[in-house]
Amino acid sequence: MNLYMVMADAVALVHAAYAAFVVAGFVLIVTGIIVGWRWVRDFCFRMAHLAAIVLVCAESLIGVECPLTVIENRLRTIGGATGYPRDFVGYWIDRLVFYDFPPRYFALAYLSFAILVVATFVAAPPIISDQRKVKAERIQSSAF
Repeated sequence: MNLYMVMADAVALVHAAYAAFVVAGFVLIVTGIIVGWRWVRDFCFRMAHLAAIVLVCAESLIGVECPLTVIENRLRTIGGATGYPRDFVGYWIDRLVFYDFPPRYFALAYLSFAILVVATFVAAPPIISDQRKVKAERIQSSAF
């Protein structure tokens, strides 16, 4: 088994997990707001989710290719592949993550999705838990 292809598959898995975090995270946030799950209003979770989609939007708007895509393609090239992978794991991960549309459609989709994520911030803002507030106050008081 080619080590570079295995590493490329691992990068593709991370890429798919990142996309799943953004999409599934949004579904869970909206569902949680509706049914009253407190954890979906966790400040750190919501900030990580917002940062993930903002990063994707920024890359799309400035025309930078996703670093995960660059790394995966480079590993596949080093490993002797000439295109998308034909091994089982890599093939299906790529089929889930990549689509053949013009870049402007992706930018529009990313921005639309980001607007929805920001709307959830307005509709149900994240909450800093009491435990985190206490830790933050301790850090501030020890700094002075």
